[in-house]
Amino acid sequence: MNKFTGYRCSVCNEIYGPDEVTYTCPADGGNLDVLLDYDAINKLSVDDLIFKDDQSLWRYLPLLPVSDPGGRGTPLRAAGWTPVFSPVLLAEKLGLKNLWIKDESSNPTASFKDRASAILIGRAREIGAEIVVTASTGNAGAALAGMAAAVGHKSVIFAPKTAPPAKIAQLQIFGAKVLLVDGNYDAAFELSIQAADEFGWYCRNTGYNPFTAEGKKTAAFEIWEQMTAVSGQPSTVSDKLSVFVSVGDGNIISGIHKGFKDLLELGLIESMPRIFGVQSNESAAIANAFNAGNEEIIPVSATTRADSISVDLPRDGLRALRAATQTNGAYILVPDSEIIAAIAELGKVGIFAEPAGSTSYAGVVKAVNDGLIDPNDPVVVFNTGSGLKDVKAAMQAAGEAPVIEPTLDAVRKML
Repeated sequence: MNKFTGYRCSVCNEIYGPDEVTYTCPADGGNLDVLLDYDAINKLSVDDLIFKDDQSLWRYLPLLPVSDPGGRGTPLRAAGWTPVFSPVLLAEKLGLKNLWIKDESSNPTASFKDRASAILIGRAREIGAEIVVTASTGNAGAALAGMAAAVGHKSVIFAPKTAPPAKIAQLQIFGAKVLLVDGNYDAAFELSIQAADEFGWYCRNTGYNPFTAEGKKTAAFEIWEQMTAVSGQPSTVSDKLSVFVSVGDGNIISGIHKGFKDLLELGLIESMPRIFGVQSNESAAIANAFNAGNEEIIPVSATTRADSISVDLPRDGLRALRAATQTNGAYILVPDSEIIAAIAELGKVGIFAEPAGSTSYAGVVKAVNDGLIDPNDPVVVFNTGSGLKDVKAAMQAAGEAPVIEPTLDAVRKML
């Protein structure tokens, strides 16, 4: 079955065939939504839609716009199907009846970005692209480098020279060609597109390649399955569920929105959950548009400590905005001080988040304090990446460990 039928522009709604465009709408530069043959997919039973023996995002292959990429027994086939934790202590502290943390740090390269990169490598193999390139502050690049290395594919990564060393180390260990740009993420993004055009590389860029959202939507499918499992009831995903996602470029939240829209189109859920985007107030382009009540995304000068969501011009801003406005959700702004504090809070229940990952939890705290969510309604929070990605931020959150003399008296004094 050929599920992938084409694209629709998110701005002008123009529809294109699968071979007419590659990245964005040629008329207005709008991001493209991948179209699937829902009529054909609807003929499949739920058992045929989900390969339940596959503990990865590839369990949803019938709902993805790529064919089976192979690579069994490699990290390419291990992205996704991340755990959902129920941190009772945090739930009680916030006064929430049901709180879950979906922890993406268990992905092969320890971030949510493995989902998109796995699909992009599958697409690259499908169309015969030998080299895949991306711009990244670290996580997307590490994901691409890792997924590419898993199946012997070549990758080129443009990253700002200020990216955390741990993330750059990942890129290099995976064998990618790493080029550090003397500029910010936006400069790296523009240069990567120029290089892709010049050298004929396939560009994975977030919010530019339509297939990135198709990888990220699989997290919504997992929430649908996992929430049903923990509740013991069908159709647990509804407008009572609130989903919190940290937002930078906007592609993760737009991908999750796309996943829930797919489920709604297929009749697997009856209503959309509320989706909340959380941004640092030092990188707030999308939240600013939400608060202004319009769809004009105006660039900012981002300075947030959370490098993975530090973006001047969100490349998937419009769809990210609509993820909240079309689901009765909202955008929430939090200061960097609360993002760092949230790292420590999550750590107290055994979850180690990088700043971008803790941002979503900081957003839940603010949403509770502001009365934006009902304490009786279920809440899912995404930790998008491991704290090992940014040890400096973790040390800032935890503080320095004391140094003592090697004696019991010294221990007693500390106790």
